[in-house]
Amino acid sequence: MVIACVGITVLDRVFRVEQLPTTGGKFVASDYFEIGGGPAATAAVAVSKLGYPVDFIGRAGTDDVATSMIKELAGYNVNTQHLHQIAGASSSFSAILVDDHGERMIINYQGDQLSPETRWLEKVDFARYNALLADVRWHQGAHFALKEAKKAGVPTVLDGDVTPQDITDLVELADHVAFSEPGLAKFSQVDDPVAGLRIAQTKTNAKLYVTVGSEGCYWLEGDEICHQAGFKVDVKDTTGAGDVFHGAFAVAIAEKMTPREAVTFSSAVAALKCTRLGGRDGIPDRTSVEAFLKADA
Repeated sequence: MVIACVGITVLDRVFRVEQLPTTGGKFVASDYFEIGGGPAATAAVAVSKLGYPVDFIGRAGTDDVATSMIKELAGYNVNTQHLHQIAGASSSFSAILVDDHGERMIINYQGDQLSPETRWLEKVDFARYNALLADVRWHQGAHFALKEAKKAGVPTVLDGDVTPQDITDLVELADHVAFSEPGLAKFSQVDDPVAGLRIAQTKTNAKLYVTVGSEGCYWLEGDEICHQAGFKVDVKDTTGAGDVFHGAFAVAIAEKMTPREAVTFSSAVAALKCTRLGGRDGIPDRTSVEAFLKADA
């Protein structure tokens, strides 16, 4: 079984500071590290840690940032054969300031030369996948991949996060849409997640879900609103929890779990990640997840 994750990969350059700056000046960081990010790329790491072969499909430049990201993904056994490198383009990276209270300031850069065109995707055999996840940060790539997967009968999951673009076409194409709470609010134009699901239901035949942090996840089965409460864990780091949920959800769909089973499984994976430091290093393996669910039953 092979799963595909389509979208963006980002290098996060993280600076630890006592307080976030409020004025111009010079500041001293107490710690610094670099780590890969991006919704689809982190989801791909989750898929790999849960025991399945996974292809990351996305774009990068030919710079040192790309070299670092590819090396890290390979270290997690994520196949980067379909990571398309564009000569002369600057790969996406972020400067992130994190203060002693966990508050963050993120400045992302993605150069215009990182072309959104999708012709190179024609070489990818989308029919070989058992499930496909797409994020909304590379709209053209997500549209192409979702369309090709639909033609091949491959089940698809859309990570419905916030983006400046209208994602209606992607929501219409996907089989499952797992919104973040802010993503659903922007899409539906209402703040209440349950009302938002009802509005989204009028625009697609996809199965719809929304994650609401510690409150868990709501989803629709026909006209019925269903809910899975968040697991109570000792939270140490929430970085990447949403991306990990989506990677686990793609695994669940590939395994043909029911919606409730898929939500429960994905919520458990994300919760366990939050008990450990690191957006990627903190992702649990399958054995840990199954033991956690058994103990919670």
